[in-house]
Amino acid sequence: MKGEDVLMAGGQGPSGVAMADDGSRVGVCLRELLEGHRLSPSQRRIARHLLERPHEAVFLSSVDIAEAVGTSQPSVTRFAFALGFNGFPEFRDHLRAALRDGEGGGPAVKATGLNPVQAMVDSELRNLERLRDTLGDPGPLAEVAAELAASRPLPVIGLRVSAPLARFFGYLAAKAHPDVRVIDTAGSTLEDRLSRARAAGATCVLAFGLPRYPRELRDGLAWARRAGLRVALVTDQPVNALAEHADVVLTAPVSSQFAFDSQAAPSVLCAALVHSMVYALPAHEQASIEEFENSATERRLFLPD
Repeated sequence: MKGEDVLMAGGQGPSGVAMADDGSRVGVCLRELLEGHRLSPSQRRIARHLLERPHEAVFLSSVDIAEAVGTSQPSVTRFAFALGFNGFPEFRDHLRAALRDGEGGGPAVKATGLNPVQAMVDSELRNLERLRDTLGDPGPLAEVAAELAASRPLPVIGLRVSAPLARFFGYLAAKAHPDVRVIDTAGSTLEDRLSRARAAGATCVLAFGLPRYPRELRDGLAWARRAGLRVALVTDQPVNALAEHADVVLTAPVSSQFAFDSQAAPSVLCAALVHSMVYALPAHEQASIEEFENSATERRLFLPD
């Protein structure tokens, strides 16, 4: 065992308990700093290294961390910059302050009792709560859904990491919408397919654009608008490199605490958008869902529950 496992399991006597408490406070402080910040892959390795040994984090120098992680000292400095500090010493002082506050000098950082993976899942629960709160007014979602339902055909774009969400939406939407066209490749193919969709009568396009944002997607959205299509964009924040090329933006936060981004909230927003779009379709098209279920039962497509 290492890192927080040692802290939680070790601690025979007061010194071990104190060490575990110190590690918990620093670990919580680190997770709070990391939440809401986008980190590069090398910066995430630095974060993971510190989270695995929070009781040591307040004593490590930037050189120590660079050597342990296998990166450069400037990379450690850029990690501190990414979290909003002027340099690594200021970042380390912030962690040390968490220890001082826990000793009675101020409000203590509340330890969660969660291991690192649980803490990352907990950050996604908060993302889902934020998404829930933004949907308190269902009007914007319903308006986008109605536009998607009315577009015949309906092009859906998702490139690179966003491609699975586009395919997920397309697979479900096609159960009711008569002509969904998923575009998950870039280059001239994207522009050609958007042009053909527009010529066939499409009025809008749905795009999924989650970080890291592909340059090809930005160019594709600009092309879509020049072609006369309204652009509905599902992304992680209302202002980013893609949002200025969209007519309407729906947002769901992405967690960057895992080695790769977690898309739990965008996936839920995707499902909510399909749900709303289906019920914005004419009744005879909604009925196609039941027809599919009847057909699937007759053909025994799925195993019994």
